[in-house]
Amino acid sequence: MKTSRVAAVGALTASAVVVLSSPAFAHVSVQPEGAAAKGGYAVVDFKVPNERDKASTTKLEVTFPTDHPLASAMPEPIDGWDVKVTKAKLDKPIEMHGEKIDQAVSKITWTATGKGIQPGFFQKFPVSVGALPEDADELTFKAIQTYSNKEVVRWIEVQQDGQEEPENPAPVLTLSEATEDGHSHGSADAEKASDDSKAAENTAAETAAPADSSDTTARVLGVVGIVVGALGVAYGVLAGRRRTGADA
Repeated sequence: MKTSRVAAVGALTASAVVVLSSPAFAHVSVQPEGAAAKGGYAVVDFKVPNERDKASTTKLEVTFPTDHPLASAMPEPIDGWDVKVTKAKLDKPIEMHGEKIDQAVSKITWTATGKGIQPGFFQKFPVSVGALPEDADELTFKAIQTYSNKEVVRWIEVQQDGQEEPENPAPVLTLSEATEDGHSHGSADAEKASDDSKAAENTAAETAAPADSSDTTARVLGVVGIVVGALGVAYGVLAGRRRTGADA
């Protein structure tokens, strides 16, 4: 019976390792470079991991929100990728820098001209966007990821309040509060400065970077170490009890 318990603990340990090392935690996401303040401009990165062992990611389509349209979206050029910005006519024009805008970005599509994002790597796709809405706390961007084997993964499921994260969640950009000086609406000069700085730092455009496997590996090894230590203690206790029983 005691041996069976030790075997069961060992099985749980193996299961924990499998869960922690699984790539299920990786999905297409969006994060700002710095802050994404309401009413202002921001450079945001769409981070795309390759979750397949035998196929590369060759295409990414990001659909922009229609409930809070963005008049400006300028992607940064990336070596090895073609980019296309699609705009759509708005039912209700929006005001930007004192002008009425009747079109907004509806979709950006990146298509690989080379190998794309290979297994074990991820890619960031930077975009300068604005002006961000002042009456929203977050923006949802639905994304479609296409692999070289023609597989398509749709990251379009919207997170519902009080429910677990969906299997294929849509990327969500969280907006911060506007600054107190009243200049959170941004300006053309501020947007240009951000773009120039970004271009200077990325003259050699980032193509593919190793996935964040080191953190996952460290966590797995840490858990394995803890469980193995616990098994050693349990084995010592069981062995002691057996010797005590034999002496009796």
